[in-house]
Amino acid sequence: MEKVKNRWLIALSGVGIHICIGSAYAWSVFTNPMADAYGWSTSQISLAFSIAIFLLGFSAAFMGKFVEKRGPRISGMLSAIFFGIGVMGTGLATFFESLILLYFFYGIVGGIGLGIGYIAPVSTLVKWFPDHRGLATGLAIMGFGFASLISGPAGEALVSSVGISNAFYILGACYLIIMMAASQYLAPPPEDWKPEGMKDEKADEQKQRKEDLSQMTANEAIKTKPFWMLWTMLFLNVTTGIAIISVASPIGQEITGMSAVTAATMVGVMGLFNGVGRLGWATISDYIGRPNVYTIFFTIGTISYFTLPVITSVILFQILVFAIVSCYGGGFASVPAYIGDLFGTKQLGAIHGYILTAWAVAGVVGPMLLSLVYDATNSYQLVLLIFGGMHVVSLIISLWIRVVMRQMKKEKINMDHTQASQL
Repeated sequence: MEKVKNRWLIALSGVGIHICIGSAYAWSVFTNPMADAYGWSTSQISLAFSIAIFLLGFSAAFMGKFVEKRGPRISGMLSAIFFGIGVMGTGLATFFESLILLYFFYGIVGGIGLGIGYIAPVSTLVKWFPDHRGLATGLAIMGFGFASLISGPAGEALVSSVGISNAFYILGACYLIIMMAASQYLAPPPEDWKPEGMKDEKADEQKQRKEDLSQMTANEAIKTKPFWMLWTMLFLNVTTGIAIISVASPIGQEITGMSAVTAATMVGVMGLFNGVGRLGWATISDYIGRPNVYTIFFTIGTISYFTLPVITSVILFQILVFAIVSCYGGGFASVPAYIGDLFGTKQLGAIHGYILTAWAVAGVVGPMLLSLVYDATNSYQLVLLIFGGMHVVSLIISLWIRVVMRQMKKEKINMDHTQASQL
């Protein structure tokens, strides 16, 4: 018999891929050096990142079925090639001082690598950890959130020592090697495999019935109400979260009068809460359920966004921002397990890819909405109140989806009873 792989090493492989592609969150490290060296504006440089995030969401959607069909190993290797070449090609773009090449290599080629690499390990981990879905996906996606803590200082050090172009060549080669190596161990579990704690067939059946309300294909899932409710919750969470992350420093200085140094420190700590929130909230969701975790996210968000505009305490302001950022990260990490609960693991990677289009759209809408409101009012207070209102909508949806899930559960039980009586 073929030896069964160690599922914790599978998880570690997923973390390896996500730590590499999560380096995208450290893009701002290169902004000032490129602006000084080539005379590009901040908005021109930031556009490369926006294109990459947009392509992440839509390549994940288009490649989801490929991941399911060809498996995580081939998908991970494809991601390594696209992302590695994208980053190394960025070095070529800076060498020729070409914005077009920058957008092509980092935005398009790198963005496609981001999308495939993001979803490649997730559906596999859910299948390896039927007893701890949230923990497994939280581990991998935590790597994406924590990556900037490693790649940020590394990128800064390389730019200072070897120059901008060489920094991208070296980083791209490292990402390619690490992702290729991590992909080699990725594989789905053997058919009918169960972890030790779920060997009891009856207990396993009860747990599966409790967690999975259906077993749908991606095309079936997108025609259901729960899919679009989940899509909307992720869209609103990311729209507000990605916007607050991008301007946390100026908001803190405007509202509380904190110093630039304190604000910069807060931004650094936010990366920690982004990563910890991904693992922490996803793990908690295994115990209290995904619907409860999402309701907590939006309750915290509603209270925080409506409170932030009137806060004068620097410490309290930072606590609320850290809470928002942890929920932002937790939303990403909990969604694959939520998809498994609703639609099963039949085509989880493909469904996850479709759901991630919410991230792509939110990555454009969030910063744009923030800029429009700020330019009109010259203040961040109205922006925060609008974000609070968006979280109220999300909170309502998080309660509404429970009703739909109860209906799905009732229909499933009735169907099981009908099948049992026919036997």
